[in-house]
Amino acid sequence: MAAPNHSIVIVDDDEDAAILLRDILIRRGYRAVAVSSASECLEYLRSEIADIVITDIVMPGMSGLELCHELHVRHPDLLPIVLTGAADVERAAAAIRAGAYDFLVKPIRLELLDIALDRALDHLAMRREVKRLRVAPKLAVSGIVGTSAPIKRTIELTRRAAASDATVLITGESGTGKELVARALHHSSTRAEAPFVTVNCAALPAPLLESEMFGHVRGAFTDAHRARSGLFVQAGGGTLFLDEIGEMPLDTQVKLLRALQERKVRPVGADEEVPFACRIVAATNRNLEREVAQKRFREDLYYRINVVVIAVPSLRERKEDIIALADLFLAKASERVRRERMGLSPEAAQRLAEYDWPGNVRELENSIERAVAIAQGPTIELADLPEKIAKFTSSRITIAATTPEEMITLDELHRRYVRTVLISVQGNKSRAAKLLGLDRRSLYRRLEEPTGGDA
Repeated sequence: MAAPNHSIVIVDDDEDAAILLRDILIRRGYRAVAVSSASECLEYLRSEIADIVITDIVMPGMSGLELCHELHVRHPDLLPIVLTGAADVERAAAAIRAGAYDFLVKPIRLELLDIALDRALDHLAMRREVKRLRVAPKLAVSGIVGTSAPIKRTIELTRRAAASDATVLITGESGTGKELVARALHHSSTRAEAPFVTVNCAALPAPLLESEMFGHVRGAFTDAHRARSGLFVQAGGGTLFLDEIGEMPLDTQVKLLRALQERKVRPVGADEEVPFACRIVAATNRNLEREVAQKRFREDLYYRINVVVIAVPSLRERKEDIIALADLFLAKASERVRRERMGLSPEAAQRLAEYDWPGNVRELENSIERAVAIAQGPTIELADLPEKIAKFTSSRITIAATTPEEMITLDELHRRYVRTVLISVQGNKSRAAKLLGLDRRSLYRRLEEPTGGDA
């Protein structure tokens, strides 16, 4: 028996037949709607979600075969079932090739309808479970590192958004890793085998940006010696990442809005539009609501891309992840210059943890790369860090003691820091020793010394 969350759209230009089938499905426990044309069906699916579309093949305007193809491109998670005459098996086969899941012969026998729907829903359930199982392991190796509460929220929302085709807006300061999140979305989705294409909206002037995104025909402008498909089309069934969308010129915003609404682009100089099938993911370091209020970003475009919002936290908001990130970057940088994996001295690690990181994760990675390049020993020392980090003095009070009785020795401070690093690496003593620039014996000695004892 159908669960109440299973939704079906019936498409038939015979209104009486469509309504009759709709009522039958509703009595069987489905949510069902009836429309009289393929264009009405596509319009309905812009704002509503359905599991199955049951469509007649022969209809005025867009045929059922053409509708199956459009559904396959625009809504790959939806299953079409076509209705055909008893003597028209050839059309049914063509519909299967166009993307239909199954076909039913008119007049419909209700027992066969039930079998077809049960089989389609079982197939959908299996497909969704496969997609769900794909997400977690891929995100785990996507490069999103950290165990802090803010980054865990970002990872969880990324995981959930990856399982849908909704447009995603990624927000966050420069250097926080917005493109990394976009790539994680793509590689954790059913589109992972298709291209991931990116364009920086701040890097190109308006005419070039429009040509880059939408393409152009030969002779459209002076240097257009041959036709070129734009990134919307080049992305195929993959993902198009519009980085720094807040920098996009207003004229281009108008054309982008139309493309997102129609799921078609018009190449520069072309007379006809070209459909595209990619998912759109955008990113910005600007406050788009403020940009809308100040008329620098179109309100209608903002609401079109603001479907799922993923906020990437600054490094200041996830300081407990700094040592783990530094460890990752140390491994990458050491491998790049063919050096044995390096560690962090306690002083260097403490300064990294204290620094405010206005450039976020990107600044941390650059700082570690520099330190690896100039370090003379197997350990990154305080002097190997960039001067502004090495000489940084935190404005925050890190020790709350106010009387001599409450003060602790430097040895005890070191011991506490060693324990903090050990916690950050989930108790892995070998990894903690490398980060601290100690051998395992020295690490154990630090941990075992009694409070107030000599180091």
